[in-house]
Amino acid sequence: MDNFLILERLDRLEKLLIANKKVLTFDETCDYTGISRSYLYKLTAAGNIPHSKPNGKLIFFERKKIVRWLLQNERKSIQEIEVIAESIR
Repeated sequence: MDNFLILERLDRLEKLLIANKKVLTFDETCDYTGISRSYLYKLTAAGNIPHSKPNGKLIFFERKKIVRWLLQNERKSIQEIEVIAESIR
């Protein structure tokens, strides 16, 4: 195998391991969500994303809360809206 394929497979394995953790570090949260470090820092500083700072320095994120936060403000598809409308009629 060439080095590129090995590195690609290692990256996929690392992402799978992160997905199974309950508590993520700052960098792991960036990798998990695809949010840049600077934007995630802005979100935490403004209190717009759920996080913990147990000793006042390091920032940690609970994966379940991050998923809930990512999926907030859901937009229903037209088909879902039509189904709801039909059930009301």
